[in-house]
Amino acid sequence: MSAGNPSQVATALKSVLERVAAAAQRSSRNHQPRLVAISKTKPVEAIQEAYEAGHRTFGENYVQEIVEKAPKLPSDISWHFVGHLQSNKAKTLLDGVPNLAFLETVDTEKLANKLDSTVEQLGRPPLPVFVQVNTSGEESKYGVEPAACTPLARHIKEKCAHLRFAGLMTIGQPDYSSRPENFQCLEACREEVCKELGLATEDVELSMGMSGDFEQAIEMGSTNVRVGSTIFGARDYSKK
Repeated sequence: MSAGNPSQVATALKSVLERVAAAAQRSSRNHQPRLVAISKTKPVEAIQEAYEAGHRTFGENYVQEIVEKAPKLPSDISWHFVGHLQSNKAKTLLDGVPNLAFLETVDTEKLANKLDSTVEQLGRPPLPVFVQVNTSGEESKYGVEPAACTPLARHIKEKCAHLRFAGLMTIGQPDYSSRPENFQCLEACREEVCKELGLATEDVELSMGMSGDFEQAIEMGSTNVRVGSTIFGARDYSKK
């Protein structure tokens, strides 16, 4: 594809990256957020188009999808897993995606322990993980209650030698559109975690913000935004 005729994916990606940079400039926080291009239900060809446009960080929600796609794409991609993970699928995920860079959805000690033992078994380097927090209190959402995020973070940090506690993640309000209080809640969770575990704020990431609200999330301190449909177009869930 010639530079003079960029694909729709490349054009949309460029626009989103510009919006990310502008939001970071507006923010009072001194950080450059990471853009995770969420490619669930999208074909390998669409991911390849974004890759050829220079992007290297992608995310998937389903184990079956990521283990099918990852081997067909360049090995220098940094994959994020952002969906709910059952502990019995941990080995399938870690074994099938050697270049998994982050797992953003740890919400139980059981899952943390399974990931820890699997990483050790496979001889992988320590895996960065986020604790998923249910900031909206919805029964339909996964994640620990805000009061439980510090104990889980402590467990990962102190009991899981093959994981690296890297931050906190939230999905937010229904239909993937968050309100400020969801972001404020996650930031408050980070303050508590840092205080209790003796961590520096800049060493604990906040993964919050999606297609509908990533700019607001960045302005409120997000270091990791997850944008899918704005880059790749509407999803076809019949193909998940």
